[in-house]
Amino acid sequence: MATSNRSRARVALRTGVASILAAVTVAALSQTAAAADSLGSAAAAKGRYFGAAVAANHLGETAYASTLDREFNQVTPENEMKWDATESTRGSFTFSNADQIVGHALGKGMKVRGHTLVWHSQLPSWVSGLSATDLRSAMNNHITQVMEHYKGDIYAWDVVNEAFQDGGSGARRSSPFQDKLGNGFIEEAFRTARSVDPAAKLCYNDYNTDGVNAKSNAVYAMVKDFKARGVPIDCVGFQSHFNSASPVPSDYQANLQRFADLGVDVQITELDIEGSGTAQATNYGNVVKACLAVSRCTGITVWGVTDKYSWRSSGTPLLFDSNYAAKPAYSAALTALGGSGTPGGGDGSGATCSVSYTTSEAWNDGYNGKVTVTAGSSPITAWSTGVTVPAPQKVVTTWNGSPSWDSGGTVMTVKNAAYNGSLAPGASTSFGFTVQKNGNGAAPVLGACTAS
Repeated sequence: MATSNRSRARVALRTGVASILAAVTVAALSQTAAAADSLGSAAAAKGRYFGAAVAANHLGETAYASTLDREFNQVTPENEMKWDATESTRGSFTFSNADQIVGHALGKGMKVRGHTLVWHSQLPSWVSGLSATDLRSAMNNHITQVMEHYKGDIYAWDVVNEAFQDGGSGARRSSPFQDKLGNGFIEEAFRTARSVDPAAKLCYNDYNTDGVNAKSNAVYAMVKDFKARGVPIDCVGFQSHFNSASPVPSDYQANLQRFADLGVDVQITELDIEGSGTAQATNYGNVVKACLAVSRCTGITVWGVTDKYSWRSSGTPLLFDSNYAAKPAYSAALTALGGSGTPGGGDGSGATCSVSYTTSEAWNDGYNGKVTVTAGSSPITAWSTGVTVPAPQKVVTTWNGSPSWDSGGTVMTVKNAAYNGSLAPGASTSFGFTVQKNGNGAAPVLGACTAS
C-alpha cells in the first residue's frame, strides 16, 4: 500500500517538471526584482528563506493562500507530516494532506521543511505498546517510508523533535523511544535518515533552547559529539516561541552562533511572539537581525500565516492579524531584512492599496489622526489596515472606518465603512481617529494596507 500511494503521489508531484522549474525560475526572478515587496523576496536577497507553517485545510481560503504565496518562500506542514497523520495504522501510510501542501509549495517555487519524523507527541497509540525490537523496526521503517515518499522534494527534515527535558537537568525526555531504545535512538534516526535521502538537510529541533541554558547546553553537547564522531547532522532548529514569561533572551544571537561554530546550519523554525504594537515589532525585528548576523542562520519560519489560526491566537503572535492585515511586527521584520515600503495585499486579484498618516489636529492631551488609503493600479472594493498607538495612548473614537481593537485600546484594525471601500485605480479615501495622549506625544505606526 505504501508503495502504491507513493507512486501515485510521485507522479502528481513530478508531472510537468519543466513547468515547475519554469515557475521556480520566474519566482526567483520576481524575488530579485521586487526584493522590498515581501518577506520571502527580501530574505532571498540576503541568501535566506522566510517561511510559514501551513495547514492544508486552510489552503482553500483565498486570503490565506494569497498571503502565503505573496509573502513567503518556504513552508513547513504544521501537522500533516507527523506520525499520527501519516501512519495512524502500522504499515499503512497516508500522505494526501501533506501532498497538498508540498504540491502547492513546489508549484510556487518554495522550499519545504519536513516536520517531523520522530517525536514523543502526536504518536498513534500502537507505537507505545511495541517492544524495544519492534519499536526500533517501526521507527526506522517510518523514517524510510516518509522520506522516500518525499525524496527530492524536501529541503530539510526535523529528524528528531524535542528529545530533551525542560529545566536544569539537561536530561533526555521520557518517551517510548528514549525509554525503550535509550540515548542511541537519536543517532540511529539520523543515520537512517541519511541512508534514505543523502541530499536532504537533517536537523534536530527543540524549544526553550533559544538562549544558553541547561537544555541548550545538553543539545549543544549532543551536536558537538555527533560532529566529532561523524553522525550525520546538518542543522539545528530553534523553535523560538516567545511571550512575556519567556522573552527573546539577551544571548539569542550568541547562542545561535555557538551552534553554527560547530559546523551546522541554524534555523529559526517556529517563530511566534505574543504581544502587539511597538513591543512585538521590536522583538520581531531583533530576531530577524540576530539571524542575519549569523552567517549559517539560513532561514526563519513563523508558526502560521495569520493570528486567526495560530495555536496561540489569544496572544496575537504572528505578523498578520485575523483579517490578514500586516501588523507593525511585519514592517519591523521586513525592514530588518532590508525591505521597505508598504506591502500589497488582497485576494490574489492584483488589488493593492497603500496608506499614509498625518496629524490633522493636536491639543494638550490629544490629537486627531488622519489615514489616507490609496488604491493601487487596479480598482478595489474593500480595504483594511492596522494602526498602533504607543502606550499609554488610547484611541477614543474613529470615523469613516470600521475598527476593532485589542483589549488595551492601543492597536486597532480598521476596515472600510460601507460607503468608502470601492476605489478606482489611484483614487483615495480617508478615515480618522481621536487619541488621548496620556503624556505620550509619539505618532502612531501604520500596518500594511490589504485590499480586495
